[in-house]
Amino acid sequence: MSKYYRSFFWGLFLPLLGFSACTCSNEQAIQQVLGANAETPVFLGIKAVSPQEVLFEFSQPVRVSSLYFNPSLEIQSIGEGSSVQVQLKEAMHGGERIMADILVEDGRGNTLGVLIPFRSKNDRIPKLVITELRTEYANPKAEFVEFRTLSAGNLGALRLFIAGTGMAEPVFEFPPVEVAAGEYLVLHLRTIDPASVNETDGDRGLSPGTEAFPDARDFWVPGSVKRLRKTDVVLLLDQDDKVLDGVLLSENPDAAWAKDDLSRAAEILGSQGAWLGPAGEKLKKPGPRDAFPSKGATATRTICREEASADSNTLQDWYICDSSQASPGKPNSDKRYQPKP
Repeated sequence: MSKYYRSFFWGLFLPLLGFSACTCSNEQAIQQVLGANAETPVFLGIKAVSPQEVLFEFSQPVRVSSLYFNPSLEIQSIGEGSSVQVQLKEAMHGGERIMADILVEDGRGNTLGVLIPFRSKNDRIPKLVITELRTEYANPKAEFVEFRTLSAGNLGALRLFIAGTGMAEPVFEFPPVEVAAGEYLVLHLRTIDPASVNETDGDRGLSPGTEAFPDARDFWVPGSVKRLRKTDVVLLLDQDDKVLDGVLLSENPDAAWAKDDLSRAAEILGSQGAWLGPAGEKLKKPGPRDAFPSKGATATRTICREEASADSNTLQDWYICDSSQASPGKPNSDKRYQPKP
């Protein structure tokens, strides 16, 4: 029905039901006639709360008409309400990407269908730290973020955010990968060689990309756009938005961040104690002056962690290595860049 005829129809129909003419829109008038029955449920989110439990959130109580998972999962029980708890017969593999196809109905017969991906609960997250960052690009050497594992575990569903790129979506979400303590992981922030592949199994020499070394495990962000800058905030988060590690960078000691996403990300690090002041004090809202000064970084002078020392969550953990000493996938060079007076 066209907008013109719909308006004509409701203009005739509403007075017959006792509704007087008003200045409200046609949609508001229709809502008056249909009442609450027109208010369909709204899907709010999905989360794996344990290896055998998935939680769906809706704006109002619903019951499930149908539910399917891909890959297939056997369902033990399905609850009802605004929070729909789904119990599975067997535990999911940690950090696996799963598609949920759910159809729900509220008490008034309104229905809603949702097709949504989620990650299964990963209860075996390893302890790991960011160890090196390249903020500058020089073809074919791309920007990267390097990590070192301090314990064994599963990388599945860990997410890396780079605030300068935006906080709405992670730059990379790790697939389920079993790692041992002491491994180097390199997330290359561009894919220059189309043959580059993520090394998710035991073969660390699988990928042929530039700076993909056989002793490290390499991952690749698709595309070739700039994602990391000298003024930026890098956060590694788990499924519950807990910071596993993070770094604040600023090229200049400005009074405030130039972007809201940078300010928001810095506040997340500060609120969780993942970035502290020089004396180890907690910072409520860390600013550029609290960040590591990255002005001297180049494509061959990367920002490195002092690996021989314990992580203090302060800028004292970091330094810029000397020219040509970048070492993705390897222990950091102890040769430090000394700016000229």
